[in-house]
Amino acid sequence: MSEMMVLLLSAASLGLIHTLLGPDHYLPFIVLSKARKWTRTRTLWITFISGVGHVLGSVALGMIGIAMGLSLSKLEAFEASRGSLVGWMLIAFGVLYTAYGVFKYMKRGAHVHLPSFLRPKSIKHTHLHLDVKEIEEDQAGKLTPWILFLIFVFGPCEVLIPMLIYPAANQSGMGVFLVALVFGIATIGTMMLVVFLGYQGLSLLRFKGREHQLHLFAGFVILLAGAGMQFMGL
Repeated sequence: MSEMMVLLLSAASLGLIHTLLGPDHYLPFIVLSKARKWTRTRTLWITFISGVGHVLGSVALGMIGIAMGLSLSKLEAFEASRGSLVGWMLIAFGVLYTAYGVFKYMKRGAHVHLPSFLRPKSIKHTHLHLDVKEIEEDQAGKLTPWILFLIFVFGPCEVLIPMLIYPAANQSGMGVFLVALVFGIATIGTMMLVVFLGYQGLSLLRFKGREHQLHLFAGFVILLAGAGMQFMGL
């Protein structure tokens, strides 16, 4: 077996493993799809685009570093710093979305059972049966996919850059392309598969009467994913 074939198999294996071991690669998409009531197609598209940004960010960094003649240790140190940054970004996003979930809970859940004269003006409806389909998409819903995409663009693929060094050192442009392509397919494919399974699993659960609590749940899960990445190296 040629060295390039071994490298490509390693790229595929590491793309699969590093994605499965990083819950931040799929949990945010799964819980937000339920909270924001995304369709399966929209959820998978958002996952795909974020995954492409995730891989291309590290490929671009690796190519720039190689072109500038930076050592592997410097590139890995920079990737580690990006990992720390993204961990804090996820934590911040989780905190903000949890706060948003508390707001939605108070607005749609906690006050809705109060007498009409005690309810805030914003939710004084003539009828109290709030169908989730009647709740219009708010500004937060429009921003959420872009926030996820931005976080994933900054997110590092620590295992990719060392694999790019070998074919680059041998001046094999095609080798660099193939390694990046195989790693990207494995990473993005695994992300989409796990998100699909998670989406299907959540679709079997019924949250009737508790829809207003899903944002709070999603924010807490994202916060845990960020904390796991930042403090546990997941």
